[in-house]
Amino acid sequence: MIEIDNNEFLNDFSDYLKIDKNYSENTIESYIRDIRFFLEYINKDIEDISKKDVEKYILHALPNYNESSVNRIIASIKGFYKYLSIYKGFINIAEDIESLKRKKALPKYLSIEEVDKLLDIKLETAFDYRNKTMLEVLYATGLRASELINLDLNNIDLNNMVVNVYGKGSKERIVPLSKLAVNYLDLYINKYRNLLFVKNQKPTDALFLNNHGKRITRQGLYKMIGEVGKKQGIDKEITPHVLRHSFATHMIECGADIRSVQELLGHENVVTTEVYTHLANNFIKNNYNEYFNRSKKE
Repeated sequence: MIEIDNNEFLNDFSDYLKIDKNYSENTIESYIRDIRFFLEYINKDIEDISKKDVEKYILHALPNYNESSVNRIIASIKGFYKYLSIYKGFINIAEDIESLKRKKALPKYLSIEEVDKLLDIKLETAFDYRNKTMLEVLYATGLRASELINLDLNNIDLNNMVVNVYGKGSKERIVPLSKLAVNYLDLYINKYRNLLFVKNQKPTDALFLNNHGKRITRQGLYKMIGEVGKKQGIDKEITPHVLRHSFATHMIECGADIRSVQELLGHENVVTTEVYTHLANNFIKNNYNEYFNRSKKE
């Protein structure tokens, strides 16, 4: 239950909404009810509550309320902490919490069967192996298009099965690789990559090369994925972002913790990752390869 001190803060906040903000009784009741439920769920004194506690409660609310209700809850919490920071000397831990974006369609993604079909490409040329490797890495990591094309050889650690990624704002993160992605990276790097260089070309550390022996461009990546999708008979527009969404959706669908997915995708705010909770129906599984390893299928 809420401690007396917390109730005092709630009463003061209610007076503030009534006197200073001139809110209606119904609006004030909604605010106070939202804050009361929040405090009862977190079960801490207000001075001990952190930003992670706020995010934890929002994640708790997502499956239980519609979008409008969740945004109202977020607004109530943000308003409460703004009041506490101005009038009570607290740090505003909710200042950076984002509301859910309204009228945003769920991201397009492929089913697991469609991913298997996309990746089941015929391997004859060095470019086929390059394409297969790029697709396997995209699906196994959820990398953005820019992150994939900017990979260098030294970003890949085959022994430890990880890739070192520099995302938005040059922020570095380490993302695990599936066994299948590692197998094709090993094959591509050590057997087929050198076949993509052209005569008298200056060496490059770029991991994925185009038909000129240089780093593949964003346009080249999009073109390649679109062509492979059509060739494999998949009647959907397929882009690197669709594969990124597929990766995240399948991780959540298979029971991954949303915070783990947030870190893998390089999202700054966990609320950005919440869009994938439309398929969240299992509890936390911490071992990446336990629930995300396609190597058994080939």
